Amino acid sequence: MRLVNHEPNAIDLRTTPVHLGLGSTARPVEDFAWDPEVLQAYSAAVAADGAEGRMVMIFDGDGLGDHWENHPAGDELVVCLSGSVTVTRDVDGVPDRVLLGPGEATINPAGVWHAVDMAGPTSILTITAGVDTEHRPRTDTRPTERVGTPGPQAP
Repeated sequence: MRLVNHEPNAIDLRTTPVHLGLGSTARPVEDFAWDPEVLQAYSAAVAADGAEGRMVMIFDGDGLGDHWENHPAGDELVVCLSGSVTVTRDVDGVPDRVLLGPGEATINPAGVWHAVDMAGPTSILTITAGVDTEHRPRTDTRPTERVGTPGPQAP
């Protein structure tokens, strides 16, 4: 994993996220993977950006998400590019669901647990505060499910 200062070629946000940092910098993250060692290296490389740093990435999927996620350091923007996505937030143990179609977006507030479900083939773009992000397994669609321990995963 390495941050690139100036990438002259097209960037595939499905495989190469872009880190937005202090000073309005935008740096592709080459050789990124949802692997604990890579995530640790990424966190160390962008630590100076603190809570202001953001990761921009596209995810393709179909079906229920497999985890709950929380970004204590900042809000997350979720944009539906194609298909249909439901974002479920756990608001004091009560599910709050937002259905998005192409071109629509929602904001997951800092500190709110949320999950993403895609109905049919769907693509979403996320702009996420990466510092202190937490994950936990999702064994069903209820937001009050509290199983396992936090660990790095895709949004």
